[in-house]
Amino acid sequence: MIPQEILKKVRHIEIMTRSLVEDVFSGVYHSIFKGLGMEFSEVREYQQGDDIRSIDWNVTARMGYPYIKKYVEERELTVVFLVDASGSGFFGSVDRLKNEYAAEICAVLAFSAIKNNDRVGLVIVTDQVEKVVVPKKGRKHVLRVIRELLFFQPQHRGTSLREGLEYIIHVLNRKSVVFVVSDFLDEGFEKPLKVLAQRHDLILMRISDPRELELPKVGLIRLEDTETGVVEVVDASSRQVREDFRKLVSERRKQQEELFASAGVDFIDLSVGSSYIEPLMSFFRMREKKLR
Repeated sequence: MIPQEILKKVRHIEIMTRSLVEDVFSGVYHSIFKGLGMEFSEVREYQQGDDIRSIDWNVTARMGYPYIKKYVEERELTVVFLVDASGSGFFGSVDRLKNEYAAEICAVLAFSAIKNNDRVGLVIVTDQVEKVVVPKKGRKHVLRVIRELLFFQPQHRGTSLREGLEYIIHVLNRKSVVFVVSDFLDEGFEKPLKVLAQRHDLILMRISDPRELELPKVGLIRLEDTETGVVEVVDASSRQVREDFRKLVSERRKQQEELFASAGVDFIDLSVGSSYIEPLMSFFRMREKKLR
């Protein structure tokens, strides 16, 4: 029996994100995530201007007149969310935690997917794959995905994106759309990232909190690594300390972006406390431009 407070929160997310799907994302989602393949439909007589590479020579030989094969777009997609549930996601300095923000974004995209009759799946990873929800269709299934994202309790605090990426490489045989949702505070996942990008339509969503990017000028601060438990006290009243911190974060993010570019994957930068609507719409517009 699912507790009433859980059902209430899942329902709140559904109501909040459904209006966005209906009003903003639905049509553009369909246009940028078209079918990733073509399937045979029928044969018909050759007409002037048809591509001769489409001629069905077997039918042509039987009928004594050129016939071509017709194909239609294979509309149905599989959309999989690979979500990082490591300790760093349980951080928030604004209005919610990073993992709550991630769940809301995934909900918007998941409802957009089922509106287009696509299948939706979920893989939750820490330093190992901890939860898998097999891709299926329908509202009831998406509500389960949202429930897992909101209330899943990980057994581990560490991060291994490599584990999650390699898992998807092994289980997804058919070309799919894969969203990787993480702060990418990890290393050693470069190779599987590039392999996955070659086989699937891969989109990375990097989620950060403002306090992870810049220290406030408030004096002594106790910083704890939520994945390792290591604690360090720094003097944030020092301009040099704040500048060193900013440079360190900036360099790390630059290295991440260089990796994403070398892998040839699309990348969306998101920040807790800021609306995700404009970054997603900018991404959709960019994809539409590419398709044209």
